Amino acid sequence: MNGAEALVRTLARAGVEVCFTNPGTSELHVVAALDRLPGLRPILGLFEGVVTGAADGYARMAGKPAATLLHLGPGLGNGLANLHNAKKAHAPIVNLVGDHATHHARFDAPLSSDVTGIAQAVSGWVRRSDSPERIGADAADAVAAAVGPPGQIATLVVPADVAWRRAPDTIPAPAPASQSAGVAPAALAACADALCSGEPTGLLVSGPALGARGLAAARAIAASSGARLFCDTFNTRLARGAGVPAISPLPYFAEPAVAALGGLRNLVLVGTQAPVAFFAYPERPSELAPDDCEMLVLVERGHDGTPALEELAAALGTEPSGAPTVEGATPELSTGPLDLGAIARSVAALLPEGAIVSDESITASATLFQQTQAAAPHDWLFLTGGAIGQGLPLATGAAVACSDRKVVSLEGDGSAMYTLQSLWTQAREQLDVTTIILANRSYAILNVELGRLGMTNPAEKARSVLDIDAPKLDWVQLAEAQGVEASRATSAEAFHDQLSSAFTQRGPRLIEALY
Repeated sequence: MNGAEALVRTLARAGVEVCFTNPGTSELHVVAALDRLPGLRPILGLFEGVVTGAADGYARMAGKPAATLLHLGPGLGNGLANLHNAKKAHAPIVNLVGDHATHHARFDAPLSSDVTGIAQAVSGWVRRSDSPERIGADAADAVAAAVGPPGQIATLVVPADVAWRRAPDTIPAPAPASQSAGVAPAALAACADALCSGEPTGLLVSGPALGARGLAAARAIAASSGARLFCDTFNTRLARGAGVPAISPLPYFAEPAVAALGGLRNLVLVGTQAPVAFFAYPERPSELAPDDCEMLVLVERGHDGTPALEELAAALGTEPSGAPTVEGATPELSTGPLDLGAIARSVAALLPEGAIVSDESITASATLFQQTQAAAPHDWLFLTGGAIGQGLPLATGAAVACSDRKVVSLEGDGSAMYTLQSLWTQAREQLDVTTIILANRSYAILNVELGRLGMTNPAEKARSVLDIDAPKLDWVQLAEAQGVEASRATSAEAFHDQLSSAFTQRGPRLIEALY
């Protein structure tokens, strides 16, 4: 057994089942091991940003890590944007990066780079495996580090000769993962006191507590105490729809977020941090809560706050089982020319029960999110780190993790161009993903931001870097070139019919919604 085989066998024994990859020469011994050994399903992405984003989507839905396999520092660099998003999502990922053979490093070959240094920017745990005798133990440690808690990216650098040289025949047992600490009695008492104080108090929730159990407890607490209930603007995963307790994300822009939090004297933080503006603006605050608002941490960021919320509900004498839930509703469908409201109403009416929505619709997101609140129960995945190009890969990984559930990718046309190679992987693996391209042929969010900065009438140069309509992107042709069936809708009726057809079939489909 060589080092590559020891690596693959150890990952499989630790419960890793999928390896998203874009390999090169230095990783071919690992590729050969994936071919020879059972346990890990290799899935090719034609760009490293697809590989890393798919690993994020898989982790969010499977609740355990996938592996990635990337080629040296440049390959890792190509995947950094979606590793950044995964880091902000606390997604567990075992990130394998090949490197030159140890004896070759001193020659400074063209692809030589500081792989460890690059990895440290997005990883919570980094190790370079220095011998085939250690690679099995290193892999076991990487899995344990990735699952945390909190979940994080664990990067293991694998020199080529460590992969090809002989390794011991024994496979190490999975290293024990660290356990999430329970809520401290003092923190529980302080949060309960604040909620019972009669002072204006808020409850800000994120992380795994945004499942149905955590939401029920949070809603019960808010109902019994009068607290204002929010979740972060961008979350790893949110359960929502008919029959699920509702929660409102903090507004994206600073001014409405400040208004939402205005007057609070206490803010209870569950799996998140004190709220801050997404960007700085001249003469506007970075911190969104009032200056005199006390921050009370019930559960640290990235940890599961569900048990703590249930303990807090019990301390307040309220029952999560009685929390109000969203009532289902059938939206009135639109006719005539296609607009964003018509798109949202059709999605809300047709969304299958148990669907997974990957949202990178940017300026369309608020409307789509609001109007699908009463749709069939579903999970919503957010753009956690703000680096665009996440939506299509995230949907790809989610579909691998949950092959029995329909995945819906809500995607801005500009953002989709960053990682359109995801469609090829969806076609190759026959993943059940319906992609809706929200085609306004503009980087619309940047036009909004220009206005917020007082630049309401940009000249030709500024407009030229914000519009993407010359030449026009043809998403039907782009999708079909990747092997995905596609259509275009310009009327509300056509969009509804095309979406209905996509939702009643399996496999990848794309609809360009031109509005």
